[in-house]
Amino acid sequence: MKLITIGDNVVDCYLDRNEYFPGGNCVNVAVNAKRNGASSVGYIGIFATDGPADHIKAAMREEGVDFHFSREAIGITGQPKVALTEDNDRVFVGGPKDTVQHRFKIQLIQEELEYLKQFDICHVSCYSSMESELAKIAKEIKVSYDFSNRKDLEYISSIAPFVSYAFFSAAELSEAELNEFIESLASFNFDIIGLTRGGEPAVFVHNQNIYKQTLRSIEVVDTMGAGDSLIAGFLTEYVKNYDIEKAMEKGTVSAEKTCQEYGGFGYPAKM
Repeated sequence: MKLITIGDNVVDCYLDRNEYFPGGNCVNVAVNAKRNGASSVGYIGIFATDGPADHIKAAMREEGVDFHFSREAIGITGQPKVALTEDNDRVFVGGPKDTVQHRFKIQLIQEELEYLKQFDICHVSCYSSMESELAKIAKEIKVSYDFSNRKDLEYISSIAPFVSYAFFSAAELSEAELNEFIESLASFNFDIIGLTRGGEPAVFVHNQNIYKQTLRSIEVVDTMGAGDSLIAGFLTEYVKNYDIEKAMEKGTVSAEKTCQEYGGFGYPAKM
């Protein structure tokens, strides 16, 4: 199984620990896909020219992710700040808005579109600013897309024709609201819909059948990147044999491992 991701890279800055960790949805999915057995993983993004960008690249090299088609732009890396609540939940509390990813976007050239053909699937997120490129990508390869908490149907319909695997964060929805949202997605004909729900079991939809994740009791260190890790584990298994239940189990194990270390996949550095 071969996977490529295109889009965001950041460092998550843990204020309580005075440390930052490499992250961003597309970086997390890429690294965790490799850890879950993908034979080849690529990444295309825009790296800044600062220390945090160097740290992200060093971690990706260590994990075996190829990023040679990535761009480099003078500027700073995204650095979302993360604080702890009274219940020890991690919440984002801001960060710089003049990062290279805020200032620039990726336009794929023909050589890169040819490169995509050697992979089985391309994962993109709503943080990637890749909406205008999805039609190009979908002509060459199946697309996985993380909508995160973007559930407005106008936005979804604008890119749905190019997306095969759609993932959403739905932690704030009640059971009734969740079912209503799933019904509203039926007309888009996604191959797979995955909805993470915070501490509740994730839900997957395939051919109008609904599957619920089985959660196990584990000792949680940090939930950062758990949803990205779930996606990575799910995709690496599903694209191999199209068995949704096996893929859900692989995704669950992947997320469990991520919850037992700090950051999206480790590699702390002092702020």
